[in-house]
Amino acid sequence: MFRFAHQEHLYALLAIPVMLIFYIIYYRWKKRVTGKIGDEKLIDRLTDSSSRNKPVIKMLLFILAYAFLVIGWANPQIGTKLEEVKREGVDVIIALDISNSMKAEDIRPNRLERAKQSISRLIDKLENDRIGIIVFAGHAYVQLPITSDYGAAKLFLSSVDSDIIPTQGTAIGAAIELSLKSFVGEDNKHKALIIITDGENHEDDAVSAAAEAASQGVVIHTIGFGSPAGAPIPVYRNGIQVDFLKDKNGSTVLSKLDEVTLQRIANEGKGQYIRATNTDDGLNKVLSQIASMEKKTFGMKQYTGYEDRFQYFIGAALLLLFMESLTGSRRSRMIEKLKLFGTPEKMK
Repeated sequence: MFRFAHQEHLYALLAIPVMLIFYIIYYRWKKRVTGKIGDEKLIDRLTDSSSRNKPVIKMLLFILAYAFLVIGWANPQIGTKLEEVKREGVDVIIALDISNSMKAEDIRPNRLERAKQSISRLIDKLENDRIGIIVFAGHAYVQLPITSDYGAAKLFLSSVDSDIIPTQGTAIGAAIELSLKSFVGEDNKHKALIIITDGENHEDDAVSAAAEAASQGVVIHTIGFGSPAGAPIPVYRNGIQVDFLKDKNGSTVLSKLDEVTLQRIANEGKGQYIRATNTDDGLNKVLSQIASMEKKTFGMKQYTGYEDRFQYFIGAALLLLFMESLTGSRRSRMIEKLKLFGTPEKMK
């Protein structure tokens, strides 16, 4: 397998078209100035010993040397050995509530942003486990399929916001059902679902869905974000809070944490319910529960080592620069010897 250790250095190759453009401009300017000095044929005779092609060759040699230097700087590497590495872990799916109620600010900066920060820290602590992300409000959607690419997981997580789902609500049951379809493999173990929500479920029977998931070997943990007393949902416009969300009667909506529902879901899912606070998001407890689960063996092909190949490109660049330095601007002696008999005009 081939790769560049520092792929970002290849942007320096963009300077090559700029060099060519400047050289063409200089060449045309020189030709135009020379034409103003005198007759072109006379000037050609006076500068008969100068080569027209060698300056172009010198420029091409320099550009090639520059290109090889940049490629060497990026450090091309070749994978030396492909082998299947065994990894043991658990498949973890995080179902994140992104309904409007998660914008309440009883947990700073708000429930949703704090939940995203917590998930990001959880991803950092995973080792061999695979992770997937489901987002839900009135409906549930797969944001990230099961993967072992933690970098991709954090990238997809950063784009999550309540605006990406048009249908509002809190369909926890739909999120559980979608999770069952998203797990990889037919085995009835090694699977954990973490539901992060304020628990205000208005769409379906989440408790029954949790019982069905448990029968298929999925352990469900729930983390409640919010306060039982409730908090208003701010409405922002251009980054400035203009009001609080109101119902049809014009009353301010209070979003309350439904701990009873989340506890029932966790009980049916044979997992644990944890209430997040401003000082503790509860994910460490969930991680300890996941760490105690039976692990599944994943087979993964990996390149176990890469060998640097930059030295070949640096060597080629130095050789080209040496050749460029030896290339003069005068005609070669070999060509001059071929003209010992003179040109047709001189023989007359």
